[in-house]
Amino acid sequence: MPETVKYLKTKTAILSVIDVFYPLFRPFMDLQTFRYLAVGGSNTLLDIFLYFVSYNFILDKEIVHLTSFISISPHIAAFLISFSVTFPLGFILMRNLVFPDSIIRGRVQLVRYFSVAMLNIVLNYALLKLFVEQFHFYPTPSKAIITGIIIILSYLLQRFFTFKS
Repeated sequence: MPETVKYLKTKTAILSVIDVFYPLFRPFMDLQTFRYLAVGGSNTLLDIFLYFVSYNFILDKEIVHLTSFISISPHIAAFLISFSVTFPLGFILMRNLVFPDSIIRGRVQLVRYFSVAMLNIVLNYALLKLFVEQFHFYPTPSKAIITGIIIILSYLLQRFFTFKS
């Protein structure tokens, strides 16, 4: 079977699984937004799972010594492991399932997607510092609020910048 046919069957199968739940959300959002939330949410859950497994079992909560002078804490190393899987997977899924009509070249999309991911990391850090250390909010509700803000910002950036159609 040619690769194009396999790709189309896989894409169709994944979208049919995602889209089966869309009628429940149709009154609240369009199909593209729903697919964005489904794909992004699934990728986020995978990220959390990979982080947990990496931190607790692969790294065994131990510092990673790259050289005699360079070490990485286990929570940062676990982040790097999970990010190395979910970043390319997220890009591929967003490009092919959520925003397939983009007119921008693939490598430009990848650079833009990476830029948005880096912005999200910086915003998470800065807003957590602001909410918890300056506003004295509780960390977990702060993280929940920040995640909501970043989801909205990411969707807008991905739709109108990274995968512009």
